[in-house]
Parts: sequence; C-alpha cells; structure tokens
Amino acid sequence: MEKTILYIHGRGGTIEETKHYQMLLPNYHIIGLDYKANAPWETKEEFLNFYKQLSKQYKDISIIANSIGAYFAMNAFSGVKIEQAFFISPIVDMEKLIKNMMFLAKITEQELEEKKEIKTTFGEVLSWQYLCYVRKNLILWNKPTHILYGAKDNLTDFETISTFVKNTKASLTIMP
Repeated sequence: MEKTILYIHGRGGTIEETKHYQMLLPNYHIIGLDYKANAPWETKEEFLNFYKQLSKQYKDISIIANSIGAYFAMNAFSGVKIEQAFFISPIVDMEKLIKNMMFLAKITEQELEEKKEIKTTFGEVLSWQYLCYVRKNLILWNKPTHILYGAKDNLTDFETISTFVKNTKASLTIMP
C-alpha cells in the first residue's frame, strides 16, 4: 500500500496548505484533515475517527502538523501507530501556554474557575474546562518526531521546546 501523510493545520489554517507539501513530498499521498473542533476532547474524537478510516486504506501513516495542530495530533494519536511526525512550530506544553496567557491577561486561576470562560484583551478566550482537560490528559508522545522551530516563536519558548525534544528524543531544526 502507498504511504501517506496526514496534514493537520494550525489555527486559522486550511487543508489548502496540503498542496504545498504534496509538491515537496511527491512519493507520498498527502491528505489534509479539515477538522472543525476547537477543544482537545473534541479534536481527539474527530482525529481518531479520521485516522480509523485512513488506516483502512494505508498501512504507513505519518503526520505533518502546525502549531496547535501538533498539540491536537499528540493528544489524539499517542496510542496509535504513526510512522513519523513532522511538527512545525508546535505547541508542546499547552498548560504552560494557557498559564502564560493568563499571566498576560492578569487572570488568576480562581477567577477562571469562577467565571468558566474569560475573553482576553488580545482576543483569546480562556476556559477553565480547557485548562482542566489539559492537566488531566498529559501528552505522552513516543513517535519518531522531527521539529522545525522558529527562533522567534512567541507561543513556545526555546526552553519548552528543548525540554520536549530531550524527553521525546525528537530532532530539532531551528529556523531564524
């Protein structure tokens, strides 16, 4: 059977981005996942359903995932066979990211727990349910992984990506 790569876009992305990777990887069938969910518990279900269908057609499935798409992929696919993963500026520590946004917005955990959701001045909606899910569902990732990391990434700092690389034995390429 033909090898395939499942492309998972980041926030605001589309499966149209899949065309770019098809040109770069002509020996693979690139399939974009046009997911609709925004919460990790919803994306997990949506991604696994898509994977089940895909695995009926393809023996070897790899993934390319961008930003939050990488987090959603790790949340969904930690227990299934993935040949290898290629992450582009991935979010690898969602709890830290949420806590950083809370700090920037001057929101305490107690406030978030009481209000359940708070819209920040920078356009993000912080959710107590989301934070609790992230804490209860730790990412355990052990797939061969290659990361392209932007040196000026403002969502995942270098220390966080370095820790993830060390813990998962991923390869890391830093792009200025």
